[in-house]
Amino acid sequence: MSDVAEALISKASVADKARWDEYVARHELATPYHRFGWQQAVKSAYQHDIAGAIATDPQTDKVVGVFPAVLMRIPFSGKQLCALPYCDLGFGLADSPEILNQMQHHLHTVGKEAGSRYLEVRGLTQTPEDTSSLTGHKVLMVLPFPESGELLLKSFKSKLRSQIKKAEKNGLTVQLGDTQEFINGFYDVYTQNMRDLGSPVHAKRWFEDIIKAYGKNAVISVVYHEKTPIGAGIVLKNAQTASIPWASTLREYNRLAPNMLLYWSLLEHCADNGIETFDFGRSTFEEGTYRFKKQWGAEPQLLFWQKFGESGEELPQVQGVGSQSKLRNTIENTWRKLPLGLTIKLGSTIRPYIS
Repeated sequence: MSDVAEALISKASVADKARWDEYVARHELATPYHRFGWQQAVKSAYQHDIAGAIATDPQTDKVVGVFPAVLMRIPFSGKQLCALPYCDLGFGLADSPEILNQMQHHLHTVGKEAGSRYLEVRGLTQTPEDTSSLTGHKVLMVLPFPESGELLLKSFKSKLRSQIKKAEKNGLTVQLGDTQEFINGFYDVYTQNMRDLGSPVHAKRWFEDIIKAYGKNAVISVVYHEKTPIGAGIVLKNAQTASIPWASTLREYNRLAPNMLLYWSLLEHCADNGIETFDFGRSTFEEGTYRFKKQWGAEPQLLFWQKFGESGEELPQVQGVGSQSKLRNTIENTWRKLPLGLTIKLGSTIRPYIS
């Protein structure tokens, strides 16, 4: 930890990427989303401004904290400073609570001067021992790894191992890579799955820019039935941690268990390449995706998203009301009926403004 009394806080730029990522790689609380590549991809794909703060020791110029953030410009709604959009987490990392507070104060000032309505920070909080109180809450599902994929596989229950083998017996194959071919295969599956879920998609350029920005810290898995991609996912890494922000399969092939082979391919890859902790992503406690992730051995960590006003005061969380839920259901049902090409075009236009 740092003994710096007061750090020098400045807006980060691409020129800071190397030393930013060096700091993130050694910080025990860092996630793959903290790497500079996330902000870089947002800027490149969607033209929202990088607003992350970097803290340095004024005497040595050593990095002592980073706080990733993006200033979004949302049509008809104004500006929003978010740490971070399009993902589950984006809180600050620092050598001390004092430096963390300095960076957050800096972001408040930046947001206020830019005309942002609020600062959103996406963090974690202490998970209660009595998990019954988590009903209805959003959690991350996190799995600690043994030293290899072989040991990980042995740790699974026999039912889970048989489901993985079922996919292979059904003739499914899987390949991992990071080239345009893999991005294309992923995007074909992703767009169909999101249309079926009634949700707008990211533009393909977003994923191309993510893979480019993360480099060796990104990997794509594609599951094939014969030569047709039917499942795909992207994993991002930072030091000994990994996260899977996107995973999709085609519903008409679910009987062949592509989801099991998809996740296993990525879990095995990570376990065999130095990853110690795997983040399965956000789920609602005890609901469908939670149970799917739980079967791999993952445990919940409680998400804690906060919004702060112009003066730094925490704003109350607004819960959804019935009319909004009905409207959302209507929109989703309509979206599912649209032609795929139209959902890609519309989604690529809308999605940049949904944080």
